[in-house]
Amino acid sequence: MKQKTNLLLMVIGVFVTSLFIGACGNSEKNDKEEIVKAEKVTIENFFKNPDKSGYKISPNGKYYSYLAPYEKRMNIFVQEIGKEEVIQLTKETERDITGYFWANDERILFLKDSDGDENYKLLGVNIDGSNLIALTDFEGVRTQIIDDLKDIPNEVIVGLNKNNPRVFDPYRLNIETGEIKQLAENPGNIQGWMTDHNGQLRIAYQLDGLNTSILYRETENDEFKIILTTNYKEQMSPSFFTFDNKNLYCVSNLNRDKTAIVIFDIEKAEETEVLYTNADYDVGGLYYSRKRKVITTASFTSWKKERYFFDKEIKKIFERLQKDLGEYEIGISGMTKDETKFIVRTYSDRSLGAYYLYDKNTDELTKIHDVSPWIDENNMAEVKPITYKSRDGLTINGYLTLPKGYTMETAKNLPTVIHPHGGPWARDNWGFDKRVQFLANRDYAVLQMNFRGSTGYGKKFMEASFKQWGLTMQDDITDGVNWLVEQGIADKERIGIMGGSYGGYAVLAGLAFTPDVYACGVDIVGVSNLFTFMRTIPPYWKPMLTMMYDMVGDPVADSLQFVATSPAFHADKITAPLYVAQGAKDPRVNVNESNQMVEALKARGVDVEYMVKENEGHGFRNEENRFELWEAMEKFLAKHLLTEAEEDKAE
Repeated sequence: MKQKTNLLLMVIGVFVTSLFIGACGNSEKNDKEEIVKAEKVTIENFFKNPDKSGYKISPNGKYYSYLAPYEKRMNIFVQEIGKEEVIQLTKETERDITGYFWANDERILFLKDSDGDENYKLLGVNIDGSNLIALTDFEGVRTQIIDDLKDIPNEVIVGLNKNNPRVFDPYRLNIETGEIKQLAENPGNIQGWMTDHNGQLRIAYQLDGLNTSILYRETENDEFKIILTTNYKEQMSPSFFTFDNKNLYCVSNLNRDKTAIVIFDIEKAEETEVLYTNADYDVGGLYYSRKRKVITTASFTSWKKERYFFDKEIKKIFERLQKDLGEYEIGISGMTKDETKFIVRTYSDRSLGAYYLYDKNTDELTKIHDVSPWIDENNMAEVKPITYKSRDGLTINGYLTLPKGYTMETAKNLPTVIHPHGGPWARDNWGFDKRVQFLANRDYAVLQMNFRGSTGYGKKFMEASFKQWGLTMQDDITDGVNWLVEQGIADKERIGIMGGSYGGYAVLAGLAFTPDVYACGVDIVGVSNLFTFMRTIPPYWKPMLTMMYDMVGDPVADSLQFVATSPAFHADKITAPLYVAQGAKDPRVNVNESNQMVEALKARGVDVEYMVKENEGHGFRNEENRFELWEAMEKFLAKHLLTEAEEDKAE
């Protein structure tokens, strides 16, 4: 039931820069009834590290592992199922463990970076805490996991940019000894690699200017040859090989607007069968059973995640889980090699949920742990899907979160925070968002919108965003504000805007280009100057510059547009107070993006507050920094969006 990483999607989603700050309904009330508001939850309870999270199960089903705080940082622990003894495997105190996985029954691998620089190193440790070694300890080098090789216990395949910081070469790595062997040389235009079911490296993804190609080789001793070339807007992205290792299961939008699940014939170099397509949404995830060698599910997102089942057995398992857990969204986050025991994760819009162990043989579902037991979901706000029309006729989907106790009918003239997502080629989803719930808990309405370019809505909707930073993309956000005011929900004099990464750019653009719309803004690691942003991207984004120029704009050919749409050049138009937060080690949005904006505003006497953290990168991951940031932002928003009576009540 595994899906291999679709590396070609990383090319299309190069700017997907998620911000790391890493369900019962309310009864309706009429206007005369008193609104029963939520109990105030502390900043610490919203933004502290989970109690336990990231549960995974060993291949043999004897142990499960999880992440839990140690000295304020998330570290790895292992526990034998059915026993109380816990073994702490890592003692990182500078930064959270970024991610980890079981390499085999006795060894766990994990990634970590330094102060948010995203130059991840891969380390390994035995489950008794012994043989802790750094496997890819190279200065200034980033590690990618190409294949965890579940059927080859002592090896993984990784990508490293140690020969050339712009591109990643593939290596076969012995996780016991650290012995490493290069499998191919990247000529400078390969953006991803993929193995077959035997762990042999046989697919590469090439980007040349605006064209993408799939390269194939029969064995690891053969040369890679191009089998298909398309414009990068056309997607034929392999998910994994068919089970005879002869052809490919792919996600494709060739000759269609929405992506579909297809079989691609390597010899004929064409798709030969459409397995599943959806008329309204892109189909993305494809999963399979490693043991039974069948595809199991495809997934897509409408306003919630949905699944299409190819396989009766996995459908039966989900139906069984829904019987006990149906009020929550359900996901399988891990399983044993024999696929008899599963780690199940639940969540909702009002809860971070819990982890469960499901034993298929005994049909037992056992709760392991709540992720954040101090959050009372009955005190949280509902997240509702909404739609509105852009000024040029596009349907924009989004989510509206009202403070607990309000409905669309009873919410009138509320202080409001507009919260555009990062990316920008990403999307908001239904689920528990700490930031949104915090704002709703402080009595703000929160509007999130999937403006043009947001993923999941098809090729045309994506392309409608090209070269539209600060233009129609920003109009979509403004049109959402106007819609909320027209509904009578938002007080037009008390609307703020908050976002991170591209969302931070949207904050700055909103304040500069529609200064009458917002009373204040909060920019977190946002782009302010499109010229300097393009010059300071990470080296491994450089091979994608031509594509970036096509999607965002060319600093030379589109220089006048860059001047017109870079908020740093329009600081004189900003009158609303601004709060800026930035990680000094951010490799994606250089700290100078925030520096130049703050300097320009201070020179004009605009009210701007600025927080820079030396031990952070693209967002605030360290717990103490999150506390400080949200304490400051709470005061900032209250000062500029709440009435004196509301402020007094909030304190």
